[in-house]
Amino acid sequence: MPDVNLTESRLTRASASTMATGSRTSITSTAARRQRRIVRTVVRIAEWWRVATDAARAAVRWAGRTVRPAGAVVVAAATIGLLLGIVFGWVEWMVAGTAALLLLAMAVPFLFGARAYEVDLSLTHERVVAGTGVTGEIVVRNVSARPALPGRLDIPVGRGLVEFGVPLLRPDQSTTEPLEIPPLPRGVVRVGPVTTVRSDPVGLLRREHAFDDVHDLFVHPRTVGLPSTSAGLVRDLEGNATRRLVDADMSFHAIREYVPGDSRRQVHWKSTAKTGRLMVRQYEESRRSRMAVVFAAATQEYADADEYELAVSAAASLGLRAVRDARDIDIVTGSEIPRVVKGRLRAIRHVPIVSPRAMLDGFSAVQRHENTMPVEDVCRFAAEANQRLSIAFVVVGSAVPLARLRQAALAFPADTAVAAVICDERAHPRMQSIAGLTVLTIGTLDDLSGLLVRGATS
Repeated sequence: MPDVNLTESRLTRASASTMATGSRTSITSTAARRQRRIVRTVVRIAEWWRVATDAARAAVRWAGRTVRPAGAVVVAAATIGLLLGIVFGWVEWMVAGTAALLLLAMAVPFLFGARAYEVDLSLTHERVVAGTGVTGEIVVRNVSARPALPGRLDIPVGRGLVEFGVPLLRPDQSTTEPLEIPPLPRGVVRVGPVTTVRSDPVGLLRREHAFDDVHDLFVHPRTVGLPSTSAGLVRDLEGNATRRLVDADMSFHAIREYVPGDSRRQVHWKSTAKTGRLMVRQYEESRRSRMAVVFAAATQEYADADEYELAVSAAASLGLRAVRDARDIDIVTGSEIPRVVKGRLRAIRHVPIVSPRAMLDGFSAVQRHENTMPVEDVCRFAAEANQRLSIAFVVVGSAVPLARLRQAALAFPADTAVAAVICDERAHPRMQSIAGLTVLTIGTLDDLSGLLVRGATS
């Protein structure tokens, strides 16, 4: 009997323990489900908040691009008028707010169709000379299935803007308008992108859409034709003789006695007959004449922008003549240096000389710089880049004194002829020689040709 009671007691305790364990498991499962619901709720709220925030930002950006100042005034009038009219029962304010709201509603349809156009912009020439305009045409076609309301096209041309009015276009209808760009200064001018502009008659709302058609218009510097002997400051077009003696070349030097290893083709038979010993010719090594054009790029080295443009045209004229004559040439100018490293960094820019077009394209992009190397340092870098220069032209403005020009000339090897071209629109053209340095002063671009011809024939 005691054993039975003991067994029942144990069964009772085991059942109680099982019930307690099940209760704890149930409580734990309920807490976990509650926690998961809380996490899902927080995640959804975060997602909704992110969506609402993105929508608000997009709305603000859209409003900033679309609502004009007059439209902002009308929106404020509609909001304030309706609020005051509803809260205080002021009929006049409600009428004013309703009228402003209707005005905004009537302006919205004018925004439709900004993407209904297909625009084709073409230019007759993509390379012109400074001071010359360019023409082209723009074709606008309605590619939508609905008529496109009248609109406007804006075409950025550098810092300017050309506007075109587009009439009402039926589906698949097109219109062609001529494009005339006025004379432009030297530089690389970006034409485009064409932007369609939709706006209501009152000017409350405005919608724009830019196309991808962009043209880079290269405005080349003015150049002047120079004679092929413009390097007449360098007499031989084939090459300059050096002091190095070789066995075969074009510049005869002397006759010497034959030594083993000399070529029999160089034997001078008349001298051999006279002396009774084999005598051979000896030559001075010739090298192909190489030319360098260095022009100053620092703003402080020129009196004004027109003087710098004259220098660019002079350098381009010299380079163009050399490229057309198939000469070896380097065209070098200073490059922009960040102000924080000025004095510790040296940088030069080479104008491409692959072809006349590439060279003039390079001249279209050169600019003056506030922070760049002085022309003396640019000359030193140009001389270090090529040790076999025959002649060097240094093109500067009127703000560079002769002392600095002489210092720039000393950067080149002693056997390199150096000519300085001073661009001064107030000076008379003249040529002078100062301590072995030929100095040409020009007031106009045409003066350069005359002075170089005089130097070639003198």
